Amino acid sequence: MTFGEKIISLRKQFKWSQDDLAKKIGTSAPIIGRYEREEIKPSIDVAAKIANTLNVTVDYLIGQSDHIIMDKSLIRRMEDIEALPSEEKDKVYYLIDMALAYNKTKKVFAH
Repeated sequence: MTFGEKIISLRKQFKWSQDDLAKKIGTSAPIIGRYEREEIKPSIDVAAKIANTLNVTVDYLIGQSDHIIMDKSLIRRMEDIEALPSEEKDKVYYLIDMALAYNKTKKVFAH
């Protein structure tokens, strides 16, 4: 997906018009339309405002992490986990791994 397509997709998930997004980042609907049609590219500052408003990373919008949408709450959680003492961090990752393994197993047996 292109930068513009990602903006369209995310904006529609929020059920926002171009005007809604424009107001939130301090620009106009026609400018949002031009970003979405790939006619122009925003400055880094504007791209950051768009990412913040749409609750994703700039990397996601510009195609550096195409496969996963990393919303800010997930990133904050990851940062919080990384700040834990090593033993506590290992426990959290162990629980995550258990949950993932359980769900993968469940999918295999569901077919």
